[in-house]
Amino acid sequence: MTAAKAVKPVDTAKAANLGVLFAIEVGVLVAVGYWGFTRDIATPLTWLLGIGGPVVLAVVWGLCGSPKARYKVRGAGRVAFEVVWFGAGAVALVLAGVYDWALVLALVCVVSKTLAVIWRQ
Repeated sequence: MTAAKAVKPVDTAKAANLGVLFAIEVGVLVAVGYWGFTRDIATPLTWLLGIGGPVVLAVVWGLCGSPKARYKVRGAGRVAFEVVWFGAGAVALVLAGVYDWALVLALVCVVSKTLAVIWRQ
């Protein structure tokens, strides 16, 4: 019988941060969808924006931002890509009029991405 290996608190924090990173990626898609569905325009256009916006962002993320992306962006280009991509979620929430949620998303993005860089995630 072997002894269980002790888990360090920092390892738990790193694992939790990976979960937060995934949650904010999904949060950006939800935010853009919410923005699309709350536009004061004809119903077919709200459906187009509410569904099409997140689909476009998901495709862009899949091609350029995901770990298995076909067109990986590195260095300063990666930072710019993520600022624009995650910023789109916060801006969408501002445009939808939910300023508190926009601030929460932006702050969680900054903290989580900063920790991801420090921990090389």
